[in-house]
Amino acid sequence: MGDVHAFPADRSDPGTRGAWLGAMVFALVFPTVMAWVYFDALERPGTDRQPNPAMMIGYVVGKTLQFAFPVLCVLLLERRLPRPTAPNLRGLTFGLAFGIAVGAVILALYFLALRGTSLFRDTPAKIQTKLSEAGLLDPTRYIVLAVFISLIHSLMEEYYWRWFVFGTLERLTPWGWALGLSSLGFMAHHVVVLADYFPGRFWSLAIPLALCIAVGGAIWAWLYHKTQSIYAPWISHMLVDAAIMVVGYDLAFHMGP
Repeated sequence: MGDVHAFPADRSDPGTRGAWLGAMVFALVFPTVMAWVYFDALERPGTDRQPNPAMMIGYVVGKTLQFAFPVLCVLLLERRLPRPTAPNLRGLTFGLAFGIAVGAVILALYFLALRGTSLFRDTPAKIQTKLSEAGLLDPTRYIVLAVFISLIHSLMEEYYWRWFVFGTLERLTPWGWALGLSSLGFMAHHVVVLADYFPGRFWSLAIPLALCIAVGGAIWAWLYHKTQSIYAPWISHMLVDAAIMVVGYDLAFHMGP
């Protein structure tokens, strides 16, 4: 996606502006609500390590609705479909450099300083439980999941959070508000996930990590603003997610009970 004309530049029409602002409130909140649904509300009590169809259905339905919502908004409010643009090299050097740097910091901090410490005492079991509920507690299946998260899901998140949420807010509000609100929205659903993976360490680990995610989201929004393309932020996001999935693999299959 890279259609910079996807959203109305005219802020004076109260009807159109109100509809887009309402869409933005929904877009900012919905991913966090759905994360709570499939991570907490549909979580099966106990640790029987069995697939949880309700959680899997909740995840698929939530993600489908989330990623369909931008297209529906443009179709209903603009009477057309979004126009994706061809991949380009704008901002690619910065995106690669930022992704490599952040990924390297994640891997170095984990493997050189944090691996095996009390901060991650309960995390391997929590990851194993979630993978079991999704039917993915197997190294090969995890690798398939990691490839999907790193390549495809990161692209969809850039389309949603940078192109749709930030791109719309940038046309409806001052640039700083668009940057801040989209980054906090991007952070919020990660708070739910991190709080689940790090029980009892909400303020010492989940919130600091979530704030790092907000900073990353702000940098990717800035990069999208400069390039008017999601491809550079996507490459950066993909590399960061790949590093996180490496850490997750070690926690699930090397550090777990």
